[in-house]
Amino acid sequence: MALVSIGATVSLLIYLSLPIASGENMSPPKDGSRRPMLFPLFLSQPNSSSRSVSIHHRKLHKSLLPNSRMRLYDDLLLNGYYTTRLWIGTPPQMFALIVDSGSTVTYVPCSDCEQCGKHQDPKFQPEMSTTYQPVKCNLDCNCDDDKEQCVYEREYAEHSSSKGVLGEDLISFGNESQLTPHRAVFGCETVETGDLYSQRADGIIGLGQGDLSLVDQLVDKGLISNSFALCYGGMDIGGGSMVLGGFPYPSDMIFTDSDPDRSPYYNIDLTGIRVAGKHLSLSSGVFDGEHGAVLDSGTTYAYLPDAAFAAFEEAVMREASPLKQIDGPDPNFKDTCFHVAPSNDASGLSKIFPSVEMVFKSGQSWLLSPENYLFRHSKVHGAYCLGVFPNGKDHTTLLGGIVVHNTLVVYDRENSKVGFWRTNCSELSDRLPIDGAPPGPPPPPAKLPSNDSNPSLNTSSNLSGEKIRIGQINLDIQLTVNSSYLKPRIEELFNVFSKELDIKPTQVYLSNLTSNGNNSLIRVVVFPLESSSLFSNVTATSIVSRFSNHHIKLPDIFGDYQLVTYKLEPPREGTRWQMNNTIVVIAVVMVSVVVGLLAYGVWLMWKRKQRSNPYTPVDEAIVGEQELQPL
Repeated sequence: MALVSIGATVSLLIYLSLPIASGENMSPPKDGSRRPMLFPLFLSQPNSSSRSVSIHHRKLHKSLLPNSRMRLYDDLLLNGYYTTRLWIGTPPQMFALIVDSGSTVTYVPCSDCEQCGKHQDPKFQPEMSTTYQPVKCNLDCNCDDDKEQCVYEREYAEHSSSKGVLGEDLISFGNESQLTPHRAVFGCETVETGDLYSQRADGIIGLGQGDLSLVDQLVDKGLISNSFALCYGGMDIGGGSMVLGGFPYPSDMIFTDSDPDRSPYYNIDLTGIRVAGKHLSLSSGVFDGEHGAVLDSGTTYAYLPDAAFAAFEEAVMREASPLKQIDGPDPNFKDTCFHVAPSNDASGLSKIFPSVEMVFKSGQSWLLSPENYLFRHSKVHGAYCLGVFPNGKDHTTLLGGIVVHNTLVVYDRENSKVGFWRTNCSELSDRLPIDGAPPGPPPPPAKLPSNDSNPSLNTSSNLSGEKIRIGQINLDIQLTVNSSYLKPRIEELFNVFSKELDIKPTQVYLSNLTSNGNNSLIRVVVFPLESSSLFSNVTATSIVSRFSNHHIKLPDIFGDYQLVTYKLEPPREGTRWQMNNTIVVIAVVMVSVVVGLLAYGVWLMWKRKQRSNPYTPVDEAIVGEQELQPL
């Protein structure tokens, strides 16, 4: 199901105005039922009553503007998307949102949504936020039936859709952000269909070019410079970083022009491709069709015009000719797959498969490694398949997330450029001095963002400082190691947790361990030191913050981790000490029952033994003499 999820909803119809617009009907793509994004990006015409909004260049000549530094979670090939965490409202409610540079709207499920799926976090509750305001009906938007509130609707080429109302509230970006919470307009979903309904992620964060884009809203308010960056983790690693706003770019970053007037999507001036150092025999115009060569963080794979794909596939197959070709994971599709070796280690792929270079109009090239165009075969150990596909009748070159694995991509919108820099994205957040200061863990937040569906517990993050009684902290954590590997190492892992949190090992308890594909999902329960004590808000905030902001340092044997969700619980029956006492009582009762059963069994055996040798009472033993018979 991971690859069936909407992933990043690459083919989102980008509407450049607030009014409702309908998506075009397109025939299913080659692989639409399996891969999260197969359709090229496309535009549909807004309805005739819509106000068209032209894309304009925003130039900010301010210096030292802050930025929002945010971590990415999940894995592109396993989950179909990357997500980041965003907090909305007062007190803040947390959401896991798909990072999508092809979308201009940020939206989350609303509490009154009658057709929304079960996602990672509870629905947004406008009634619980003291700072929420609906966007009232006006001339610049389409309105609901009562003509009171602005509404939006988005349709996707894979036949999923999202619609709802527009609201405005405080948006918070997490601990590593220099930005303080600011008001922004977002969508509050009332209906989801298709993959949007079934995906685990809560919604989408829109990073595209348009008035509703979160980036545009922050830029228009002068809060950040007109730039953002994404860095996706490598094959089998996942995670990464996102930065809203500018920062000092690496000196050897390769930039290429991006023309915002040609398309609302982020395009690059791609003119050619080299495989193993050899140019493909293609005209540069092949990459100039439709919207040109488009980068979209929401697309999983890459899609080339048919002529370019045929040349690319032939060149890779020629270089990998010693390898045995095998069928793809799904017999319904003609994937190009190779059996490499019994080993399943992806680190040696560059010694087997050729390098690929994207050549720009400037003459510079962007070097790709095999992890940028291959994905792991899901059924054959040690086999890999091309993650590049033909784009059918569409002449757009669509470069999805697989192409930018372990690549810092800077979308410098102010200067109409896109930059590329090879790096280890899973470690970038800890290494890159984005704010000009030495990298290091920031202090914990003053207030704890809540993601609890129980309204009575949301006061844990109440900005007024109101306290709740916190008797235990439940943390659901995903680790990038399988459960069979993790089980014998649980005690070691929990010793690391207790050491990192500076608490005693007896305060950390494993409530559950389940398998999630190649990952493991564990529920960790943290208790106060004494049975009669409680966690303070500050302590609970610090514990959750250390997990959510990746300040817990795990040994490499446990892979990467992410905090999926958490819950603060008041003192109640079933705390650790009550559970332990209950266990003791149950044990005593069980021992007593066993001893009693043994005693009863001994008595029954003795009784049975007596019955096997019966005695006769004296009176009953006397019988009448028999009359003597004559001889």
